[in-house]
Amino acid sequence: MAMYLDSRQGPRLMPMDLSRTPDSYVLSADLPGVDPASVDIDVDGRLLSIRAERPAPSTEGVTYLSRERRTGTFLRRFTLGENVDTTGITAGYDNGVLTVTVPVAEKAKPRKIEVGVTAKPAAKKVVTAA
Repeated sequence: MAMYLDSRQGPRLMPMDLSRTPDSYVLSADLPGVDPASVDIDVDGRLLSIRAERPAPSTEGVTYLSRERRTGTFLRRFTLGENVDTTGITAGYDNGVLTVTVPVAEKAKPRKIEVGVTAKPAAKKVVTAA
């Protein structure tokens, strides 16, 4: 579930991409100007919550002609499937992009099944007495 509300009502939506590799799901969220210390990531059962804060700059003595950069609280929530390893979730922040990696559980990873060849029993020779 994602939320988008204006700053007077509550959290804002953070733009993100979600992709899958054979071993994990990777979420990349744009959070430029956000202090990484303000990012809070929680897992509660199957609910993953990501919250971040971008404070408004001081407006004392400033008259804005245009103001498009959003400030306030940003929030995304996701319900995780049963096929992920919630204990192995990791996160990193680089150049304004938060990356959260959610590993796929071993039991849910694609695996190759080898086809074995069953040996045929040797044909029996019939010996006749002459």
